[in-house]
Amino acid sequence: MNAQITVLGAGAWGTAIAKVIAEKENDVVIWSFEKETRDDINQRHRNTRYLPDVELPQRINATSDIEEAAEGKQYLIFAVPSLFLLDTVRKILNVSSIREGKTIIAVLTKGFLPSENGPRLIVETMEDYLPGFYQKALVYISGPSHAEEVSTGKMTGLIAASENPKNSIRFRDVLKSQQLFVYSSLDIRGVQVSAASKNVIAIAFGMLDAIKSIGGSTVFGDGTESLLLAAGLNEIQTLGKALGATHPETFTSIAGIGDLDVTCRSVFGRNRRFGREIIEKNILEPFRDIDDILARIGEIGYLPEGIAAAKYIKELAEKHKLKMPVSMGLSRLLNRELDPYEFIQKFLDGLR
Repeated sequence: MNAQITVLGAGAWGTAIAKVIAEKENDVVIWSFEKETRDDINQRHRNTRYLPDVELPQRINATSDIEEAAEGKQYLIFAVPSLFLLDTVRKILNVSSIREGKTIIAVLTKGFLPSENGPRLIVETMEDYLPGFYQKALVYISGPSHAEEVSTGKMTGLIAASENPKNSIRFRDVLKSQQLFVYSSLDIRGVQVSAASKNVIAIAFGMLDAIKSIGGSTVFGDGTESLLLAAGLNEIQTLGKALGATHPETFTSIAGIGDLDVTCRSVFGRNRRFGREIIEKNILEPFRDIDDILARIGEIGYLPEGIAAAKYIKELAEKHKLKMPVSMGLSRLLNRELDPYEFIQKFLDGLR
C-alpha cells in the first residue's frame, strides 16, 4: 500500500499516527501550525517538542500550508485539539479534493464542541461544515493508546467507527500493523462519548491517586480507585445512551472501559497528570473558574481535554436530566465551588 495521507496536527498523537502509517511505506504529510515543529520534522526527522525521543521516518514531511497539506490526498486525519478543530476545518473548505468529496476523512480529536444549541459531538458538528459528501461518511478513531507508546511500537488497539462501513474498513487497513490492532464499529456516537468523557474521570482519578500516594488519607486505596473507575464508566454509559449510542458493547470494549482504564492509570495521561497537580501543586489556585482556565490554558503548559469536557458534560447532564455525580462534581471543582477533598468526599458519600 502506498497511499497519499495527511495528518492535520503535529502534536504527540498526530505525529505518532503519522509514524505508524509511514512505516507501512506510505507518504505522509503533517500539517504543523508551529513553524519550529515543521522545521524540526523536516530537518532532523524529530518532533522535539512533543515526541522528543522518537526518530521519524523519511517518508514524513511537514508543512505549515494547510491547503497544500490537504490538496489531492486519499486520506485526511484531523489530530488537532478540540479547542482548535472547527477553525482547522474551515481552513480546508476551499481545497478542491475536499469540495468534491474525493478525500476520506477521519478524526482523532476527543471532546465536545460548543454550539448555539449546546454542546455537540465532534463528528456531527464537522458534518455541518463539510460538503454534503461527508454526511455519515466520517470516521472516528479512538482507543486505549498513548502517543509515547504507539510511537515506540508498544502493542495496543484502536476502533475506527463510522456509519459508512467501507470507510471504517479503509481506515482500519491504513492504520493496522503488527503492533497496532484496529477494529471497525458502527457506533460512532458511543465511541465519541467514551473518548470525550473518560478525560473527565481521569482528572478525578488523578486527584484521588495523588491523595493516596502522598499519604493524605489512611482510607483511600486501590479499591477506592476502582470504585471511581466503575462509577465513571457508568456515567459514560448513561451519557452515551442519552446521546444516541447504538451498541451497548461499545462501553465494555476498548473504546469504553479500555480507554478509560489507560487514561486513568497511565503516567502518560495529561488529564491524570492535571488531576494529580490539583493536589500536589494547587494548580487551580490562579484561576477563577472553568472558563478562566480555558481562556488561560497556556499557563498550565499542556492541554488536558477533560477541562472543556467537564464544562460541556455538565450542560448535557442538565439538559437530559442525567445523574452524573462524578462529572458534575468535577465541574463544580473546576469552577472553584468545591475544594478537592470536598469533591472526593461527596462522590464517596453518594455511593453509600
